Amino acid sequence: MTAPLGSTPDRGWAGHPRGLSTLFFTEMWERFSYYGMRGFLILYMVKALGFSDQHAGAVYGNYVGSVWLMAIFGGIVADRWLGHYRSVLVGGVIIALGHFTLALHALPFFYAGLIFIVVGTGLLKPNVSTLVGALYEQGDERRDAGFSIFYMGINLGAFIGPLIAGKLAEAVDWHLGFACAGVGMTLGLVQYIVGHRRLRPAIERLAARPRPATTVAADPQGGFTAADWKRMAAVVVFFAFASLFWGAYEQAGSTLNLFADRYVHLELFGIKLYASWFVSIQAAFVIILSPIFAWVWMKLGPRQPSSPAKFALALLFVGLAFVLLIPAGAIAQGGVRISPLWLVACYFIEELGELCLSPVGLSVVTKLAPTRVVGLLMGVFFLSNALGNKLAGWSAGFISTTPLPTLFGVTAGVCLAAAVIMALLIRPVQRLMGGVR
Repeated sequence: MTAPLGSTPDRGWAGHPRGLSTLFFTEMWERFSYYGMRGFLILYMVKALGFSDQHAGAVYGNYVGSVWLMAIFGGIVADRWLGHYRSVLVGGVIIALGHFTLALHALPFFYAGLIFIVVGTGLLKPNVSTLVGALYEQGDERRDAGFSIFYMGINLGAFIGPLIAGKLAEAVDWHLGFACAGVGMTLGLVQYIVGHRRLRPAIERLAARPRPATTVAADPQGGFTAADWKRMAAVVVFFAFASLFWGAYEQAGSTLNLFADRYVHLELFGIKLYASWFVSIQAAFVIILSPIFAWVWMKLGPRQPSSPAKFALALLFVGLAFVLLIPAGAIAQGGVRISPLWLVACYFIEELGELCLSPVGLSVVTKLAPTRVVGLLMGVFFLSNALGNKLAGWSAGFISTTPLPTLFGVTAGVCLAAAVIMALLIRPVQRLMGGVR
């Protein structure tokens, strides 16, 4: 029997609600499938399908951008029709179908499989994060730490996926790699269905949680209060700066994937490496650093940096990562294949930024969004990933026509400038948030 909402906090898994373990492993396997395939997608298009860099970059950008764009529609579907639990379930089934379709050889199956994954991820991605947020009562200081743990699950799947699916694709057969990704999503669905009972408190909270009391008169247009509108405006600000962050960060699967294949010495300590494996480095650092960040946020409690300050730090770190790549690009274009440790160092710095932005962004949206549109606003936040991935795919088209130091330098400059602007906007954004940290 489910305990009444608002009773003693659910502490069943590492001091967090029991449902966090179910969502942790569900998302882990979904990310195994997504990143496993994404790790070799642009390489498959260039090497197996014969696409040019520009064509492959455009298809890649359109695909990964659409994956995140569909999150808005997935949020609407969950808020108005299916509910969050069923949206995740249906989305997972469609994703698995997409990966198994990609395992077929004809070119029409390639495009059909990508479309299935776009639709399925749009249903699953925003709503699984919304369920995580709903595991916690408003004001629960464990929320940011919970999202950091959840984010570690995301990256555990993102770490394993490219290592297994990527090697199968590059060393054995491209289509076997796609099938491997489908198996991963199927395992995620099994985990989700088996753990359904643990999610009941979150499902009930989303269905029954009352709107926060406010002294501000309701806005007659849409029924939102003035405080609601300000908080939604804060989400838009976070979206804009997150878009720039993802535009740099997501080049790991596009520009830097081609860079690894063409300019990096693919051997380390006598071990043969695959270009698709480098996508796993980002995830490996998140797995290592997530518990540290979760502990720091829990330890600091109300003294931790505000969400806008964390976003400014994220942009600073990703900008510095691309500053590091400027000399690496110069060496590589001089005809010498560079050490893979250059990319390892770059991804380490990037991950310091990602852990300041992504789990924090997921958490803050669940706190800022009015209850009845929380799925929609989570989709709006994921739209930043759509725009960022589109920019990342577009950038890959320049790798064979633009000097690498210039290509990396422009990315670094944009991110560092954005970090400065975000730092200047910390106090105005905090006012929009109305006391939400």
